[in-house]
Amino acid sequence: MRRDQAAGIRHMRHPRPVRVIAVTSGKGGVGKTNVSVNLAVALAVLGKRVMLLDADLGLANVDVMLGLHPEYDLSHVVRGERTLEEIIIDGPAGLHIVPASSGTQAMAELSPAEHAGLVRAFSELNHELDVLLVDTAAGISDSVISFVRASQEVIVVVCDEPASLTDAYALIKVLSRDFGVTRFRILANMAHSAQEARDLYAKLVRVTDRYLDVMLAYLGAVPWDDYLRKAVKRQKSVVDAYPRSRSAMAFRTLAQKVSDWPVPTGAAGHLEFFVERLIHANSGQMEVLR
Repeated sequence: MRRDQAAGIRHMRHPRPVRVIAVTSGKGGVGKTNVSVNLAVALAVLGKRVMLLDADLGLANVDVMLGLHPEYDLSHVVRGERTLEEIIIDGPAGLHIVPASSGTQAMAELSPAEHAGLVRAFSELNHELDVLLVDTAAGISDSVISFVRASQEVIVVVCDEPASLTDAYALIKVLSRDFGVTRFRILANMAHSAQEARDLYAKLVRVTDRYLDVMLAYLGAVPWDDYLRKAVKRQKSVVDAYPRSRSAMAFRTLAQKVSDWPVPTGAAGHLEFFVERLIHANSGQMEVLR
């Protein structure tokens, strides 16, 4: 009983660790941001406290997809004009959004130190969160590498195009060989059938098993769905606009899978989002074990 009370006191002093998930892709045009937005909304509908970071710093469009008009964005944070807390806006289902700027070359060319500064800024947020979803840029730029390495889980979005699989393999290769990221979850988007989605995953696994020392896990599939296109035109998530559609149901299934992933209990030893909460979680666990 005394241990339980001590754990409760520590919980009040320090917010719980946040599960941080990077959503990325080897190439553009595979629906990565659509996946990020709808997965975030689906998690929020489940009752999770969710924040969505638009980390495509030079070509941001999360706000556009949701019909939002932020007054400030990450460019103001980088320039020291606003704090991270001051630029957060509210989206559907209680979702919190960190907007970035679009068409700003300087934001697309931030240094690794500036990326690290953005990552560290999240440790100062007072929001009680369960999940941070990071919608990265496509490809293997410095920003993608910085934000993926600072996350605990990596979702790689692919679709049925040869370039999608080739570029996804290139992304996984760079992240694993040069930066030690070895676990990836593969999501097939715009799939015409469950078999097509499984085949895409199998193709990628055959190549990575042969040439790389990584572990891929099949996360699932989002079906090709005209309602998804209609939702984009309406600047809404399909989960919100057409909740009975095939794609909305797929996103709810994905959200349930993600919510069942274990919560991190300690920092991994490199730059991470909310690292202070992870450190407190790890030290709190050690105190309970004593």
